[in-house]
Amino acid sequence: MKRVLIYILLLCMGQDLMADKLLIPMDATQKNHLKAYGIAYLVLSMEQEVEWLLNYKGGSFMMDDYENIEKECLLRGVTFTTLSEGKANSVKDEIANPAVNAETVKLLKVPKIAVYSPKSAQPWDDAVTMVLNYAEIPYDVVFDDEVLDGKLPTYEWLHLHHEDFTGQYGKFWSSYRNASWYQAQVAEAEEMASKHGFATVAELKLAVTKKIRDFTVGGGFLFAMCSATDSYDIAMAADGTDICEYMFDGDPIDPGAQAKLDFTKTFAFKDFNIEQNPMVYEVSSIDVDPRTRNVTEDNDLFALNEFSAKWDVIPAILTQNHERIVKGFMGQTTAFHKEQIKSSVIIMGENKSLGEARYIHGTIGKGQFTFYGGHDPEDYQHMVNEPPTDMALHPNSPGYRLILNNILFPSVKKKKQKT
Repeated sequence: MKRVLIYILLLCMGQDLMADKLLIPMDATQKNHLKAYGIAYLVLSMEQEVEWLLNYKGGSFMMDDYENIEKECLLRGVTFTTLSEGKANSVKDEIANPAVNAETVKLLKVPKIAVYSPKSAQPWDDAVTMVLNYAEIPYDVVFDDEVLDGKLPTYEWLHLHHEDFTGQYGKFWSSYRNASWYQAQVAEAEEMASKHGFATVAELKLAVTKKIRDFTVGGGFLFAMCSATDSYDIAMAADGTDICEYMFDGDPIDPGAQAKLDFTKTFAFKDFNIEQNPMVYEVSSIDVDPRTRNVTEDNDLFALNEFSAKWDVIPAILTQNHERIVKGFMGQTTAFHKEQIKSSVIIMGENKSLGEARYIHGTIGKGQFTFYGGHDPEDYQHMVNEPPTDMALHPNSPGYRLILNNILFPSVKKKKQKT
């Protein structure tokens, strides 16, 4: 009988241990915020549930406590603590309090991620691929072949690399037309257009934008940074209209191009003017003009807006952070003029004094999109051919955290909207 009682006691103790929770805090106590997202992804890949505690200690993660997960946290330098089942329930009760701006959302499945990017080497880096690699989150690289072959529906999440979807090669012609990397990019793009039966690169990229539109409308999640944000919408608005000068497609721009833009086709932007001068390093009026912003690196900042975690769950998820004021950073597209953003789009990060938005989100069809201005959150003015950012120097970057919020978003269990 004594042995039986000991066995039952040990069994109960084992069950209690299995019921314990592992909490990954995401406030200032976290040693490596970016790799913490990789731990959450790892747990999801093991078909285990992760709870995202919105606005609790910076948007912490909680999951069942397993020895191998603790070891991974130690190996990756991620701060964690363990909680008893009772303590974990107390935390969730605190979050559930209607007076507290917090919420628990469940992450249920690992998202399949694709990055739209050329397969050849580029003379600049990409913030999303750098942070995915650092966080140890796997992804596939797709480009025009895969998109046009209908591969996008096999993914839940798509990032657009710093692409110019208008077919003007980033408007680099005036400064870099004699550079070997620029000439190689043009030749590669023209070869791709010819391969798929298009007369110009602009026509190729328009076909690609339409495939991406179909992916998003059908329920996909689209994330874009820098020039991929505004050039995507410009390409959609200019569907059927030549907005490229002769050095880009061999013939002049349509003199009535501006009047022919159709803003009903765009995701986020409206009432913008395209930049028709091929010598100007800009594609439209959506992007702020760095010559007139009247800010320096020291005071270039933007604030994350606060949302109700219980009522505005989506923007609350996408703005989880340990800091509400984020350092600004430049890019081909740095920030968006607020008056040219559609009213249906949520502005999640902005500099109100400058009248510019940096981080926006919207819904289209069954899918959603997030546009994030700037090139690299930890490199204020990244130049062509500069070395990539050493992510190990920025494990707590609030700017990079915003990217990773979007990575995990497709894993969130869909909840009925509150009315």
